[in-house]
Amino acid sequence: MDMDSKAGSAVTVKKKGMPVKKTATTKKAQISNSLPSLSLKTIFAMTFGFFGVNMAFSLQSSQMGRIFQTIGADPTKLGFFFILPPLAGMVVQPLVGKYSDLTWSNKFGRRMPYLILGAPIAALVMVLLPNAGSFGFGYASIAALTFGAIAILFMDLSSNVCMQPFKMIVGDMVNENQKDLAWSWQQSFSNLGGVIATIFPFLLTALGVANVAKQGEVPLSVRLSFYIGAAILLATSIYTIVSVKEYDPLSYAKYHHIDTKAPQEKPSLWALVKRAPRSFWEVSFVQLFDWFAFQYLWTYATGAIAKNVWNTADTASAGYQAAGNWYGILTCVQSVAAVIWGFVVLSRTSPYKRKFWFRVGLFSGALGFIGVFFTHNQYLLLLPFCLIGISYLTMQTEAFSIFTSSLDGKNEGAYMGLFNCGICLPQIIASLLSFIIFPLINKSMPGMILVAGLVMLLGVFAVGIIKEDTPQTGLTGKK
Repeated sequence: MDMDSKAGSAVTVKKKGMPVKKTATTKKAQISNSLPSLSLKTIFAMTFGFFGVNMAFSLQSSQMGRIFQTIGADPTKLGFFFILPPLAGMVVQPLVGKYSDLTWSNKFGRRMPYLILGAPIAALVMVLLPNAGSFGFGYASIAALTFGAIAILFMDLSSNVCMQPFKMIVGDMVNENQKDLAWSWQQSFSNLGGVIATIFPFLLTALGVANVAKQGEVPLSVRLSFYIGAAILLATSIYTIVSVKEYDPLSYAKYHHIDTKAPQEKPSLWALVKRAPRSFWEVSFVQLFDWFAFQYLWTYATGAIAKNVWNTADTASAGYQAAGNWYGILTCVQSVAAVIWGFVVLSRTSPYKRKFWFRVGLFSGALGFIGVFFTHNQYLLLLPFCLIGISYLTMQTEAFSIFTSSLDGKNEGAYMGLFNCGICLPQIIASLLSFIIFPLINKSMPGMILVAGLVMLLGVFAVGIIKEDTPQTGLTGKK
């Protein structure tokens, strides 16, 4: 039976031979009995760090197409460069998850050592990436494009090492009653970081910083944005490292009802995949559609806006660079809409209505993508990007809430890493298919955004495949 239809309904159970009605209220009390409730201050500390991490990802996603086209990448070959980040994520995320499951440090905890390692490297590569055209390689040269490709690969590797600890401590430490709150806060802070990051080029240009440069060089407004983002990434990561104290091994085992005397398995990643909970596959199937769509937004949005609004495809023109700045503003609007939606709506939703909100999010995204294709006024683009923001936050919050509810505390980090492959794989598929789809639609970048909207619409129907979406009512420590 679909859980959407069961929310708030009474369920009869027997207690000492007597029928007792268990309402949604008693269910709520029961699903919190595995992990203690955390203070809002602690939840803030473990989720706010995503503010800095997503500055890196937001600058990457909003400016990557602009950077590579500015240094001379062939628009028909953009998909190649956009394969690298998700490919890096598919390799790094499961490994960080698996080995952090086995890491226990009295001083730094379980997940934090990886954040301590990843944050400085990510900040360094953020400084290098926008300088791909600044070392005299020449416009459209193999050297410039290779440098950019290597920089974006290492930026994504290190950013993923930073990102995973933030996700894993939610699974490690937050109970079912607070899980939707924690995930929505994390995604809201993530989008807030996106607001700040993506508005930087526009604001810096308004302050008089150059937004154009000679052919093959990235404008100073973009380079400075990456430098500022790197500094904030470091600062917020340090805040989380200092503020969050992870559970020690005995406390973790107690809260997750794990028998510490039983032989502790160390299964391979492949073994974990084979015995993954049903929700792993169900939610990953839905994510084939939503992350496919967002990959095309990140790849083609700047070019689509330049074509639809400024009527140009010349990457060296002021119109194209203005479109790049405006896409930053639209991404900012997207993030603001997501933050408001997360705090006002998703943080208050019932764990028994996750599939319903998942559908709402994907449908909003589909309308937003299709709206971008039909809109030729820069200010009217604000509305579809609000819908895209609602979609972006909702699909992540509900996907992680549904999946982590089926975990039992064992191999949590490894499963979180493997689950993120369900985010990376659709992006790789989308990039590979772009080599076929883009020529078929006459190399239309607005057309690629329309394709994204239609794929997202299919995702709305795909949510129906999810059956295992029941919040935990207690953990036994057994698979």
